[in-house]
Amino acid sequence: MRCIRVANKVTLKQIAQEVGLSPASVSLVLNNRPCRISEENRRRIKEVAKREHYIPNQIARSLVTRQSKTFGLIVPNIESRFFSSLAKNLEQRCRAQGYALFITNSDGSPENDLDLVNLLVTRGVDGLFLVVEDDDSDNGALADELLRLPTPYVMVDRVVDELDCNKVLFDHEQGGYMATRYLLDQGHRRIACIVNAAKSVTGRKRLAGYRRALDEAGVALDPALVLESEYYIASAYAAAEGVLASDATAVFASSDNIALGLLKRLHEAGLRIPVDYSVVSYDNSAADALFESALTSVDQNVAELAEHAIGLMMRQLADPAADPIEILLTPHLEVQGSVALHRE
Repeated sequence: MRCIRVANKVTLKQIAQEVGLSPASVSLVLNNRPCRISEENRRRIKEVAKREHYIPNQIARSLVTRQSKTFGLIVPNIESRFFSSLAKNLEQRCRAQGYALFITNSDGSPENDLDLVNLLVTRGVDGLFLVVEDDDSDNGALADELLRLPTPYVMVDRVVDELDCNKVLFDHEQGGYMATRYLLDQGHRRIACIVNAAKSVTGRKRLAGYRRALDEAGVALDPALVLESEYYIASAYAAAEGVLASDATAVFASSDNIALGLLKRLHEAGLRIPVDYSVVSYDNSAADALFESALTSVDQNVAELAEHAIGLMMRQLADPAADPIEILLTPHLEVQGSVALHRE
């Protein structure tokens, strides 16, 4: 029978005894803190720590430095491709700065947002990244809590307009404009818009961009071509009946899930993209889920969003008195094969 030896955890005191220095000196070196210790002794301390597989006690370190080296992230739907990509990109950047990231999911509930803020703060995180719920729910309680919060925070992608804090988000109105403008430039005039405008602040911004593009082109808005859908495939599938009942030649689907619901219904009707309908989507996250032509889509660079979010957080930690900044990022249109030139 094979025996496995389990090594005892080495302590600072044991390392100190081997190198002939005090535990305090060893602690300063291993925590990379300023101290008057020769390079030779620094080298010896690190060699012994490496050889003995020394693992720092993060709780004890936090008591000394008053930093947990952790951040918290709250997202409304971790199953969303966009938010899972944001979590991945943000975690990588936090780790590069020496921080671990706690990722939590609010299920799109303002009450859960508030509970998770309190949970993460009581766990001692050094900062919070918040993606709040996007609907018309009352965020008053959350806003009041954030106003009193001693912990630095950055609002990402979705924000509470009334709060004067660090924010980074994409220009959704401009994204809706870009999608519709591209369809207009390809000769389309009867352009349907499937959008979550009833419940989503983001959806209303994208709809405003759609309206602006039509207005600039001198195309009258037809309310019958504005079709309401939640951000779910089943809801968009039902809304697609309005497209089939109209004389639209093109569709602006204001999220990739909405686009997938639309495409499912068109496929069932034996209709093809872009032969029968031209389609522009939003988010550029569903291309690998389609059997159709790849979707032309408004792309939001998640890596750029995460880079600015961590930048704002590190700036706030370095200078808590610095004035808050709001960064508005511009999306871009990723042109694929889902739009055809339309001739009257």
